[in-house]
Amino acid sequence: MQERSNPVSRNYAEALLALATKAENREGFGVMIRDVAKAIAQDATVKLFLESPRVSYERKNEILSRAFGDRVPRVFLRFLQTMVHNRRQMMIPEIATEYANLLDQQEGRVHAEVTLARPVSDEETANIGAQLSRVLGSKVMPQISVDPSIMGGIIVKVGNTVMDGSVSRRLSKLATRMRISA
Repeated sequence: MQERSNPVSRNYAEALLALATKAENREGFGVMIRDVAKAIAQDATVKLFLESPRVSYERKNEILSRAFGDRVPRVFLRFLQTMVHNRRQMMIPEIATEYANLLDQQEGRVHAEVTLARPVSDEETANIGAQLSRVLGSKVMPQISVDPSIMGGIIVKVGNTVMDGSVSRRLSKLATRMRISA
């Protein structure tokens, strides 16, 4: 599931993870970098401000200091300011993705795309995650989607591996066998 990463964004993500580990706040730093990335993606003003060559990095860093102030750890703010100084601020979304991948790797987590025919409760989602974790030998984070066309059963995709236990697949295989034997 991981694509080939940009070495620069990977290096920044590794540096951020080292800072987060030292601060004993790896999950928190992940949330913060993801929130900054989201702000860049969703707010045209923020994006334009950060990418504008007309605004000096000193001014950008001053605004970042005022915006974040005491809301984020000082080391996190300095990390962002270093990125601005190095003109890498538009890589924040990539760095957030890399950071999440690195953290998942270190925590032994994998993400699974799980397709079901009907919506499920949070408890059922947790049970699916627990069963997949047992089968795959890693902590599985299921991401549930609903597709009524599969009629029942489950389809699980982890990376490039697809496990299709859907009713529609079983019916398709049955129809193929019936055509062959006829």
